[in-house]
Amino acid sequence: MKKLIALLLAGVMCASLAACGSKAEEPAEAPAETEAPSEGAEDAEAPAEDAEAGGSEAAGEVTTVTEGILTMGTNAAFPPYEFYDGDDIVGIDAEIAELLAEKLGLTLEIMDMDFSTIITSVQTGGVDIGLAGMTVTEERLENVNFTDSYATGVQVIIVKEDSDIASVDDLEGKLIGVQEGTTGHTYCSDDYGEENVLAYTNGATAVQNLVQGAVDCVVIDKQPAISFVEANEGLKILDTEYVIEDYAAAVSKENTALLDALNAALKELKEDGSIQAILDKYIKAE
Repeated sequence: MKKLIALLLAGVMCASLAACGSKAEEPAEAPAETEAPSEGAEDAEAPAEDAEAGGSEAAGEVTTVTEGILTMGTNAAFPPYEFYDGDDIVGIDAEIAELLAEKLGLTLEIMDMDFSTIITSVQTGGVDIGLAGMTVTEERLENVNFTDSYATGVQVIIVKEDSDIASVDDLEGKLIGVQEGTTGHTYCSDDYGEENVLAYTNGATAVQNLVQGAVDCVVIDKQPAISFVEANEGLKILDTEYVIEDYAAAVSKENTALLDALNAALKELKEDGSIQAILDKYIKAE
């Protein structure tokens, strides 16, 4: 099954995380990390004392949808990556995007939208980046570029505690709930047939339909799955992993300067431990 191929393509980076996205065939490897600039190049292009440049040598060269603003498209119903805290969108992706914007000398603006529309919005210039627990796939690479991966993710299966589903092998013939447009949606449709898959606009709705008995299980990323199970008594996550994937930010193919600047900033944030600190904040060791 395609999920077995995906296991070989997973990136190795942080703690086990859960990825969200869609694919036509199978997830692609995230692009390799940008090479570190030479010491001479750094001295010539981005003096360390230039605080306004935010530490990224490409900061002054990028073009964004709105001047001075990095606009991020996301689907804020995917804890702990993006979710609402009052009127604010917070989470792993929101904090990473904030640091990226700072590195580029920009102000972050987050737009909440349906997950299935994020790639189109990146393509058409509605947003600068799509950062939403999004998986790198061959299908998406046809339409957008992706930054280097900042995390890896795991798709898991949520069932009721008294369910007869004990592993992936038991999904045949079951009614599976998924979030529309995600890799879980595509994998399950490919592996078990579209007639056995019910897609919902967000993961929370899929889980509520599991609670109500409308589906037999839900396939979704691990970290949101943990949050959903904690909030809904009588559910559990199977030990069996369905597939492992890479997370990255989607960027327009027409904006390679922004892609390069984001990769340079990501490299710095990985090296100084900032990315790991955000992951550790939201994802506790098991």
